[in-house]
Amino acid sequence: MDWRKQLSELPVTRRQLVAGAAVGGGLIVAWSLWPRHYASPLAPGANERDFGGWITIGRDGVVTVAVPQLEMGQGVTTVLAQVVAVELGADWRQVAIEPAPPSGLYANVPLAARWAELWSSLPRFASDPDSRLAENFARRNRFVATADGLSLDAYEAPLREAAASARAMLAMAAADRWGVPWEECSIDNGLVRHGEQQLSFGELVIDAASYDPPDPPPLRVEPAAEVPVAGAAEIEPVFPRLDLPSKVDGSFLFAADIRLPGLVYASVRHAPHGGSSLTRFDADAVSGMPGLVGVVKSKRYLAAVAQSWWIAERAVKAMRPTFSGGRRVESAAVFEILGTAFERIEPESVYGVGDANDLLARPDLTKRYAVAPAVHATIETASATARYEDGKLELWIASQAPELARRAAARAVGLKEADVVLYPTAAGGSFDARLEKLHAIEAAQIAKAIGRPVQLTWPRAQEFQSVPPRTPVTAELSVAFHPATGGRIAAWRTRLAMPATAREFGHRLFDNLTPEAAIEKASGQADALACAGSVPPYGIDNVAVEHLPVEIPLPTGRMRGNAVAYGTFFTECFVDELAEKAGRDPFLYRMEMLGKMPRMAEVLRHATRLGNWDGGRRGTGQGLAMASMGATDAGGRIACVAQASLAEGGLKVTKLFASVDIGRIVNLDIARQQIESGLLFGVSLAAGSSIAYEQGKPVPNRLSALSLPTLADSPEIVVEFIASDAEPFDPGELGVAVAPPAIANALYSATGTRFRHLPLSLEDL
Repeated sequence: MDWRKQLSELPVTRRQLVAGAAVGGGLIVAWSLWPRHYASPLAPGANERDFGGWITIGRDGVVTVAVPQLEMGQGVTTVLAQVVAVELGADWRQVAIEPAPPSGLYANVPLAARWAELWSSLPRFASDPDSRLAENFARRNRFVATADGLSLDAYEAPLREAAASARAMLAMAAADRWGVPWEECSIDNGLVRHGEQQLSFGELVIDAASYDPPDPPPLRVEPAAEVPVAGAAEIEPVFPRLDLPSKVDGSFLFAADIRLPGLVYASVRHAPHGGSSLTRFDADAVSGMPGLVGVVKSKRYLAAVAQSWWIAERAVKAMRPTFSGGRRVESAAVFEILGTAFERIEPESVYGVGDANDLLARPDLTKRYAVAPAVHATIETASATARYEDGKLELWIASQAPELARRAAARAVGLKEADVVLYPTAAGGSFDARLEKLHAIEAAQIAKAIGRPVQLTWPRAQEFQSVPPRTPVTAELSVAFHPATGGRIAAWRTRLAMPATAREFGHRLFDNLTPEAAIEKASGQADALACAGSVPPYGIDNVAVEHLPVEIPLPTGRMRGNAVAYGTFFTECFVDELAEKAGRDPFLYRMEMLGKMPRMAEVLRHATRLGNWDGGRRGTGQGLAMASMGATDAGGRIACVAQASLAEGGLKVTKLFASVDIGRIVNLDIARQQIESGLLFGVSLAAGSSIAYEQGKPVPNRLSALSLPTLADSPEIVVEFIASDAEPFDPGELGVAVAPPAIANALYSATGTRFRHLPLSLEDL
C-alpha cells in the first residue's frame, strides 16, 4: 500500500506494502508494561532490528507506526501516528503507518470493558478498563476491534510509551558517540542534537537497538495537543492526513481494490429477513454464459462467480433464486409490535436515581416518539477477497473486528484458526457496518467451492438487506413538574420499546450466531447498552430509564451514533416541548438545569452566540439541541443551533452552528472533519437513510432513493471548539446525535408542528 508513506520532501526510499501484509521495520520498540510473551507481529527485514511491535525506524529514517485500528475515513491512522511523532520528535514528513494484524499485543481493552455485558458472565467485574478480566479477555482473543471512539483511550498510552523508549535509545546511541550524558540530548524534527552536533534517526538506529530503554520511559511533559483558536474555522493543519495524497491520486487501496493472480469475481443474492431458505433457481438460464466460472449455492444465499463482477451479477440475476419459508419481515407489523408493547410488556429498569416512578404515578406530560430502521449507506459495499489453497485460507478484508471475522471464516470452511491468515485493508466508510462478518464467511465458502481466489462484492440492494440496520424504537417520555415552579422538572422517565439490539449484536459478534439465533438468544432481556443514550444530561433529581424488550423478526445492529443518537433525539425534542409548556425560551430552560455541569453550560452558551439564537420564536426557523457523551467529568459535549424549513421537495436545512468541547484535541483538523461529517450524517438521518421491509426485503434498495443530502443540499456549517483540559474524547458521533433534534425543533419554529418521528416525516403535518 503506497498510502502508508508521505515522504514527498525527503530523499528516502519508498517501501511497498503488499496488500495488507505486515512488513518489518528497523527499530521496533514495545512499551515496557506489555506482557513479554506477546511476540512482535512485525517481522524484521534485512539489517533491521526487532524490539517489540509498535514503532519501526528504518535506516532510511522513516518512522512507521503500527496501527491496529480500521481506517474507514475517520483519520485514526493519522491521529495515532501523530501521537508517536510528537512524543518521538519525528519530522512529520518521515512518518508512515502500517495496518497491524490482529494480536494480543494490540488488544483494545477499554472497548472490551465497555462491551463486557456482551461477552462476560461477570459484567460487573469486567466493565472497568483496569479490570484483569477485561484485559485477559481482550489479549487472549486478540480483540482489536475499532468502535465507540476508543482508539485514543486504548492506544495513546502504549504508543507514547513506545515512542519515549525509542527516543531515549536514540539519544543513548548519539550520546555515546559524542561522549555526553544522553539526558542532555534533544530530539526534534527527526534529529538528535547536542550543542552544534546532530545525527539523524537513520544514522543511529542500528546502534540504538542494542540499548536497554529506561524504565519507566521518559515521557514528555505535554502529550500531542492542538489548541483551538476562536473564530479561526479553517487553518492550515500542522499534521495533515497521511492518507490524503493517495486518496486524491487514486492509489489508496480499499477492500475492493485487491488483485491476485487468477482472481475471479462473485455476486450474490441473500434470503429475505425472517429465516427463509434457498429452494430453487434456474441454472439453465446461465448454462454456457461466456465468462461464467461457476455457481455456489448455500442455504441462505446463491452466488455466481465469473471473470468480471458484472458478468457474475448478470448471472445471479438471471437465475432468479427463490427463497421460501421463515417469518417474513413487514415494517407495518414491526411498528405495531413496538406500539403495543407499552400495554403488554412489563418495563425493566436499566437506570434509576431517586424516586421517579413514585412521582410519575400521574405525570404532567407524556409524549411518544419513534425512529425507523436506518441503513449505513457506505460508499463501498461489503467486499472481501479470499484464497483457499492446500487447506489454508487467506482473507483480505476491511473489518472492525478482524480476529472475530477470521475465526468465523475458519469455522465456515472447517479449518483451524491457525490455518487462516487475515490481511487488514481500509474501508470506504463503515458507520459500524463492518463489525458484521457475513461477507467474510461467504467469501471463504465461495473460494473453497470454486478453487480459485475470489473477490466477493455485495450489490447495494444486498448490502441493505444483509447488514442489520439501526434498530427501530418507540419511546414514551414522561415528566412530573415541581408544583408552582414554572415547569421545573421533579421527575423524568423514558421508556423504550425496542429489541435487545446490543445483546443481539453481541451474540452475532462474539458467539458467531446467525441473525435468527441471535434474536432468539437475546429475546426478553433488558439491554442497558441499547438504552445508554436516554439518560437526560441535566440536573434532574429523579430519573428512570426503562426498557421494554420486544422481539421482532428483523435483525438489528449498531450504526454511527448508536444509542446516544436516538436517545438524544427523544430527549432534546421532549425538552423543547417542556420549555413551550412552561412558556420559556428553550435555551434558558436548558441552562437552568445545567447548574452543576459547567462544561455543558459553556458549550450551550457558546452555540447560541455562534448561531445568533433568537429565542426559538415561532417563524424564525431556529432550533436548538445539545448532547453529552461519555463520563460526567470527561467525555464530549456539543450544542447546535439549526436553521431549517420545509421547502419544495421536503426538508431544507440551511445552517448548522455547533460548539464543541472534546477535551484535549490531538488533531484539530481531523476533529473538525469528524464533527462536520457527523452533522451531515445527522442531516441524512433527519431527512432519510431509512428503509421499510416488504416480504423481508428492503424498500427502497438504491442509494439514490434514501433522500441523502447532496452537495447542493448541504447546509452552511460553522464549528468552533472550546479549549479544555479534560481527557480527549473522540468527536465522530457527537454531530450525529445533536443534528436531528436541532433540526426537528427548528421545523417546529418554522411550521408550528411537532415532528416526533425520525426521519422527520411530512406525515406529522
